[in-house]
Amino acid sequence: MLLDGEDWRRFFDAFEREAWRFEAQPTYTMPREQENVARFLRGEEKPADHNARWHERVRAYVESGRSIGRVRIVHQPLTEYQRYQFAWGIPGNIRAGEDIRVLDVTRADYGLPLTGQDWWMFDEASVVHLNFRPDGTQINREVFEGDPAAHREWKRIALEHAVPFKEYVKGLGV
Repeated sequence: MLLDGEDWRRFFDAFEREAWRFEAQPTYTMPREQENVARFLRGEEKPADHNARWHERVRAYVESGRSIGRVRIVHQPLTEYQRYQFAWGIPGNIRAGEDIRVLDVTRADYGLPLTGQDWWMFDEASVVHLNFRPDGTQINREVFEGDPAAHREWKRIALEHAVPFKEYVKGLGV
């Protein structure tokens, strides 16, 4: 089953305890972000309301007793998009209450599905695959119909080897 628009929003918002993402793309080509990515690359100041709607959602989840987090896969050197996210996106997400960790796979293979497949897992029970083109443009969101046990194991491995974002960026200069 494909999820889009309001169907995706309703599905996402229905989680009871935890929403967790495995984030593997080196670049996301999201139309609504392109102007801000260009601003960042030109060295401009971050807009005060950058990512404000997401921050409101994250705060609401946390205030209701739910948690939200992700592990961001990176390979050195960081892409321009990853530098943008590290400087403009992730710090605000963390302040809003999201637990974001980084798994640098530059020199190691942790037995994870590093095929570029992104996914969200909700309450450790349901998984939605996020499908992308090679340029980072999202194709669709697809409910995974199989057993989520492998995704739970990949999550465990990712969390075991990832480090908190703030620890990872020490010394990176981003």
